[in-house]
Amino acid sequence: MAVSVAVDEPGLLLEGPHWDSLTGTLLYVDIHGQHVHRWDPVTKQKDTYDIDCMVGAVVPRESGGAVVAAGTKFAFLDFETRQLNTVATVDPHKPRNRFNDGKCDAAGRFWAGTMGDEPVPTKVDRKAGSLYCLHTDGIVTKAFNEVDISNGLAWTSDNSIMYYIDSLQYSVDAFDFDLPTGMLRNRRQVKTFDPPVDGVPDGMCIDTDGKLWIAMFDAGQVLQVDPETGTQLRSINFPAPRTTSCCFGGPNLDIMYVTSSRVGYSAEAVQQKPLSGCVFQVTGLGARGTPGMCYNG
Repeated sequence: MAVSVAVDEPGLLLEGPHWDSLTGTLLYVDIHGQHVHRWDPVTKQKDTYDIDCMVGAVVPRESGGAVVAAGTKFAFLDFETRQLNTVATVDPHKPRNRFNDGKCDAAGRFWAGTMGDEPVPTKVDRKAGSLYCLHTDGIVTKAFNEVDISNGLAWTSDNSIMYYIDSLQYSVDAFDFDLPTGMLRNRRQVKTFDPPVDGVPDGMCIDTDGKLWIAMFDAGQVLQVDPETGTQLRSINFPAPRTTSCCFGGPNLDIMYVTSSRVGYSAEAVQQKPLSGCVFQVTGLGARGTPGMCYNG
């Protein structure tokens, strides 16, 4: 196993990596930089799209371009014109809220959650967020509210379980998931963490064996966890303490891409951890991921 820097141009708060298998590119966002990035690991070229507010998540659209969860809006991003077209807005009475992480299910719905104002990393307006679903017909429904920091999402290969992280609950939760309707029920904890030793659970992905890979903010680690037993199986260390999220990519979905943050760091801290805010890659894991889903609307 080897950890190296994939994209060595540090951002502020990189998040939400998504491997687009159709184009062979890595999509990710810089929340505080207000950018969507699309990086080609073959040419090393990076396209950057300016967003007019903090952007929490991006996924490709089946019909071209991408859908973003930015500020408190769902919007379509046209890669050619670089224009945003707002589809829907949420949290109308919470102007300080913003979207955070998001991902699509196998039916092509886009799930993304909000969070309250965060003047200092992980210090937020408590219980101000919600988890939303943008259906393929453009309708938005709310799954539940009273969320602190809406974060990682993953589904089992048979689509019977959805895993979810609300970071300040320091746990990974599971729901019974109904793919035809997108309904959730029977919420329960499958893994809990011990702050501050373990760090803060952030973004995550799932491998073909059903094991979860969870980025631990403030711990500089990605942990592999068996959600059926709650057992930690492996840990990967990074030269950036604020690891934020991860996904599998590459032609064989066997390269792990990991995003990180330098938000809240002093100039001295950045000097001490200069790779903070970079995108890393991990090879030789002996694990493969499941394909990232597109929005089908």
